[in-house]
Amino acid sequence: MSKKVSIVIPAYNEQDNLVAIVDRLENIMEGRSYNFEIILVDDGSKDKTLSVIKAMTLARKNIFYIEFSRNFGHQPALKAGLDHADGDCVISLDADLQHPPELLVQMLEKWEEGYEVVYTRRHEDRSLPYKKRVTSSLYYRLLNSLSDIEIEPGTADFRLMDKKVVDVFKEFNENEPFIRGLIKWMGFKQFAIDYTPNQRFSGESKYNVSKMLRLAMHGVTSFSIKPLYTAVYLGFIFSFLSVLYIPYVLHALYTGKEVDGWASTIVTIVFFGGLHLIILGIIGIYMGKMFLQSKNRPNYIIRSSNLVNLV
Repeated sequence: MSKKVSIVIPAYNEQDNLVAIVDRLENIMEGRSYNFEIILVDDGSKDKTLSVIKAMTLARKNIFYIEFSRNFGHQPALKAGLDHADGDCVISLDADLQHPPELLVQMLEKWEEGYEVVYTRRHEDRSLPYKKRVTSSLYYRLLNSLSDIEIEPGTADFRLMDKKVVDVFKEFNENEPFIRGLIKWMGFKQFAIDYTPNQRFSGESKYNVSKMLRLAMHGVTSFSIKPLYTAVYLGFIFSFLSVLYIPYVLHALYTGKEVDGWASTIVTIVFFGGLHLIILGIIGIYMGKMFLQSKNRPNYIIRSSNLVNLV
């Protein structure tokens, strides 16, 4: 009996890309000794993405879709596809064709060799704007320096996972899952494939600088409490520095000289005020995560689907 491959593609406002990527995937998979399905997850798109998806499901029996009740984000959309895929392995990739579909052949070969997770590492694209390359580099540096897991630069959500890995992943019920971190944390036998990204087929990237920074902070606070230790260390350092300042103040009082320096005093107050706000913000992020997790809300809500187990 041939093995089944599930391909999961999150989509948000990707109406011009979906037909192209599905055609590419079908050309790659046809003629191979696998049964395959493609699961398209509409993340509350505002364009005609859902209409395009439904039209494809009517014409092709191996195309399935999940429609969210609203926009929940890329990570919940990816999780929904993984939650409802039943293949012997599951491959996830983006809809914009920057992830080369042709890599599926090599990923499947490595899977057949016994690897349970085959992930990809993107070579830096020198044609990208300088700001984009800098923010991407800072993202991985921040994530790796402050978290307890090591995520290699260029690693994204373009990967293959064996069924046993997906079954373990389905048991997770974290609020706002950081999937690339979870897969790295889970372990199993993993193999990396390097690739050069293609140009986006159509449309614009959904990730701007603010979203990248938020994703980095989310990744850090999901896997480590190092920021809290950093806050404690900063507190000790500045407390020690303030003690060193005491002899100067006592000397000024003893000699009767007025302790001037109004400007430096104000700067110091503002600096420590900002430091306190940062530390309180770090603590608040962790407390907020605990608060949201305690509510046990679902990561996403499905409005409609043609998957048998959701109909």
